[in-house]
Amino acid sequence: MSDYLPRVVDNLLAFRLKSKGAVLINGPKGCGKTTTAKRFAGSSVYMQDKESKEQNIALAKISPSIFLEGKTPLLIDEWQVIPFIWNQIRHEVDKRDEFGQFILTGSRLPKKKKNERNEEYHTGTGRIVDLVMRPMSLYESQEGDGSVSLKALFEGETYLGGRHSLTLRDYAFLTARGGWPKAVGKSDRVALQQAIDYYDSVVRSDMSEDEDERKINPDRVRLLMRSYARNCATEANLQVIRKDMLSNDGDTLSDVTIRGYINTLERIFVVEESDAWNPNVRSKTAIRTSNTRYFIDPSIATAALGLRPDALIKDLRTFGYLFENLCVRDMRIYADTLDGAVKHFRNAKGREADIVITLRDGRWALMEVKLGGSDSIDEGAKHLIEIADDVDERLNKPSFLAVITAGNISYRREDGVYVLPLGALKP
Repeated sequence: MSDYLPRVVDNLLAFRLKSKGAVLINGPKGCGKTTTAKRFAGSSVYMQDKESKEQNIALAKISPSIFLEGKTPLLIDEWQVIPFIWNQIRHEVDKRDEFGQFILTGSRLPKKKKNERNEEYHTGTGRIVDLVMRPMSLYESQEGDGSVSLKALFEGETYLGGRHSLTLRDYAFLTARGGWPKAVGKSDRVALQQAIDYYDSVVRSDMSEDEDERKINPDRVRLLMRSYARNCATEANLQVIRKDMLSNDGDTLSDVTIRGYINTLERIFVVEESDAWNPNVRSKTAIRTSNTRYFIDPSIATAALGLRPDALIKDLRTFGYLFENLCVRDMRIYADTLDGAVKHFRNAKGREADIVITLRDGRWALMEVKLGGSDSIDEGAKHLIEIADDVDERLNKPSFLAVITAGNISYRREDGVYVLPLGALKP
């Protein structure tokens, strides 16, 4: 693994193995979970290996304790193939009473609360801790320079500014290519194909992989993902998505059907919506609490829409929404290192912060995403200042305010708001 590019989750995984009996790494297929987990594992079982899959399943059923033997940490790759092993892992962690016993990776969350033996899944609280792994951020793929540390900004360090190499065309390419490890460092044509292949796999097979998902219609999945992509970075409700789908499908669609499809996309880590931040504010203006719709990687949206980088440059409105998805992806990765969460804020007056990072210790920061241009940056900075001023004084002042751009210059404005190209940021 001499060509392994370090991942932000590496340090998180190392710490979790020192503090919990088992670590579960969830994330989409192809994001690098197995490659990363193997670097920490003492031994491994691969549940997708066709030659040994049936034997492993049989052993796990007949003698789960023997199945879980091996040099620790034991990696069980794609553990959801044998979901009944969860309770046994929990039991083994208790029995051994040692940290760092197991690493589980999964690209699908179990749907049922009971396993095939009709046993309830017990919570892993105190024994098994979850990590979410996403496709690579710009800092991880080494396309961003990482000159601005999110941690340093939260700690009050002042950043003066600088120039950066990524251009608007670079950001268009990186949005369409995505952060898939197999795409990084490849020729443009090969790199862009990875997201297309991933999207096709979701439509053709991933959505209907479970036995209880047989009724999923691939054509409707395609329509849904196109509609979801057209409404990326918005709070579009199910009625909006359904209307968009029906314009291309003469059949009837219920909200229940659409919600079920979206739930499945969430379970296989294709979409990852952003919750609304709801602080105490002095203003009586209503706060909008709907989730914002995002893919776990913006390249899925470009694949669903059939857009290449040059098409994004010609359609800056669509590019703006998908670039916001790119920014949210990276900020989620970086915020995880600070034990933080990424949310959004919008009120009925149109004031918004596309990204609100909240830390467990009460610190928070506001970010607005703009492709560039002085007018849009001014507007974004204005909204951030208004939101910060409107928050109840009982809540701490924000650690910082920033407009994230697809430009190549970073600086601190006279009003204190940072203007930061996405490629300048790191954890």
